[in-house]
Parts: sequence; structure tokens; C-alpha cells
Amino acid sequence: IDVKEPLDLIKLSLEERIYVKMRNERELRGKLHAFDQHLNMVLGDVEEIINIVEIDEETYEEIYRQKKRTIQMLFVRGDGVILVSPPT
Repeated sequence: IDVKEPLDLIKLSLEERIYVKMRNERELRGKLHAFDQHLNMVLGDVEEIINIVEIDEETYEEIYRQKKRTIQMLFVRGDGVILVSPPT
């Protein structure tokens, strides 16, 4: 594997499924079709997971929920990307 720059590692994942951790407690898993130097990406067959934390008004306990949806094709703006890796 010839990796000279960070984006070379992402180039190896083209047309492969990847995991993307986003700001605001969002996670994406999908097939990487395209990307640019700003980490803008086009993903296909995407599963989006939104992690929601709510506070119970009586007990003040944190309640964790997940909301999932499937998206056929998605443009991801790079400034919201925290991490890119193979799917887990």
C-alpha cells in the first residue's frame, strides 16, 4: 500500500463501504463513490444513525436513543466529518 498523503488512504476506499463519524452525534455507513480535498463525499446505500441524549425531567438521568434511516445517495459536506474508517 502506497500512502504518501492522508487522502491516499481514503482513495483506497473508493467503491468500498466506509464508516463516517460526523458532528452532532451522527454516524454514516455507506459506499464511497467520490470525495475531494475538503472531504466532501458522495456515499451510496447509506445508513445514517443519529444518537440522541435526553434528560429525564424527574430523575435527571440521561436517556440515550438512536434514530436510523436509509438513504440511497447522499452528499456529505466535508466540514462536518470527524473520522473516516472501514465499517465496524
